[in-house]
Amino acid sequence: MKSYPIYRNIRKRALIFGLPVSLFALQMAAIIGSLLVIIFSFSFLLVVGGLGVNITLYVLLLKVTHQPHILHLQKVFPRAISNKKTTALCYED
Repeated sequence: MKSYPIYRNIRKRALIFGLPVSLFALQMAAIIGSLLVIIFSFSFLLVVGGLGVNITLYVLLLKVTHQPHILHLQKVFPRAISNKKTTALCYED
C-alpha cells in the first residue's frame, strides 16, 4: 500500500498549480477574460492567440514564483553609509 506524506506547511505558502494564491487569481482572471473575448468574437486565430497568451502568462508567473529576483530592479541599501551632513556649500575652494 502506498503512503503519502502529510503536507504541514500549508500556512507557510499555499500553492495552486505551482502558483501562490494571488498569482493564481491573476491567471484565472486572464483565462476568464480571454474566454469572454473568444465567446463574443469567435475566430480560429483568436482561439489560438488566447491559448498562447494564457500559456505564456502561466510560464512567466511560474518563473517569477521560482526566481523572485527577476523583478528586483533597484538596490535596497546605498553603496556607502555616512553620518556627514549633505549641504550645497563647497568648503574645498
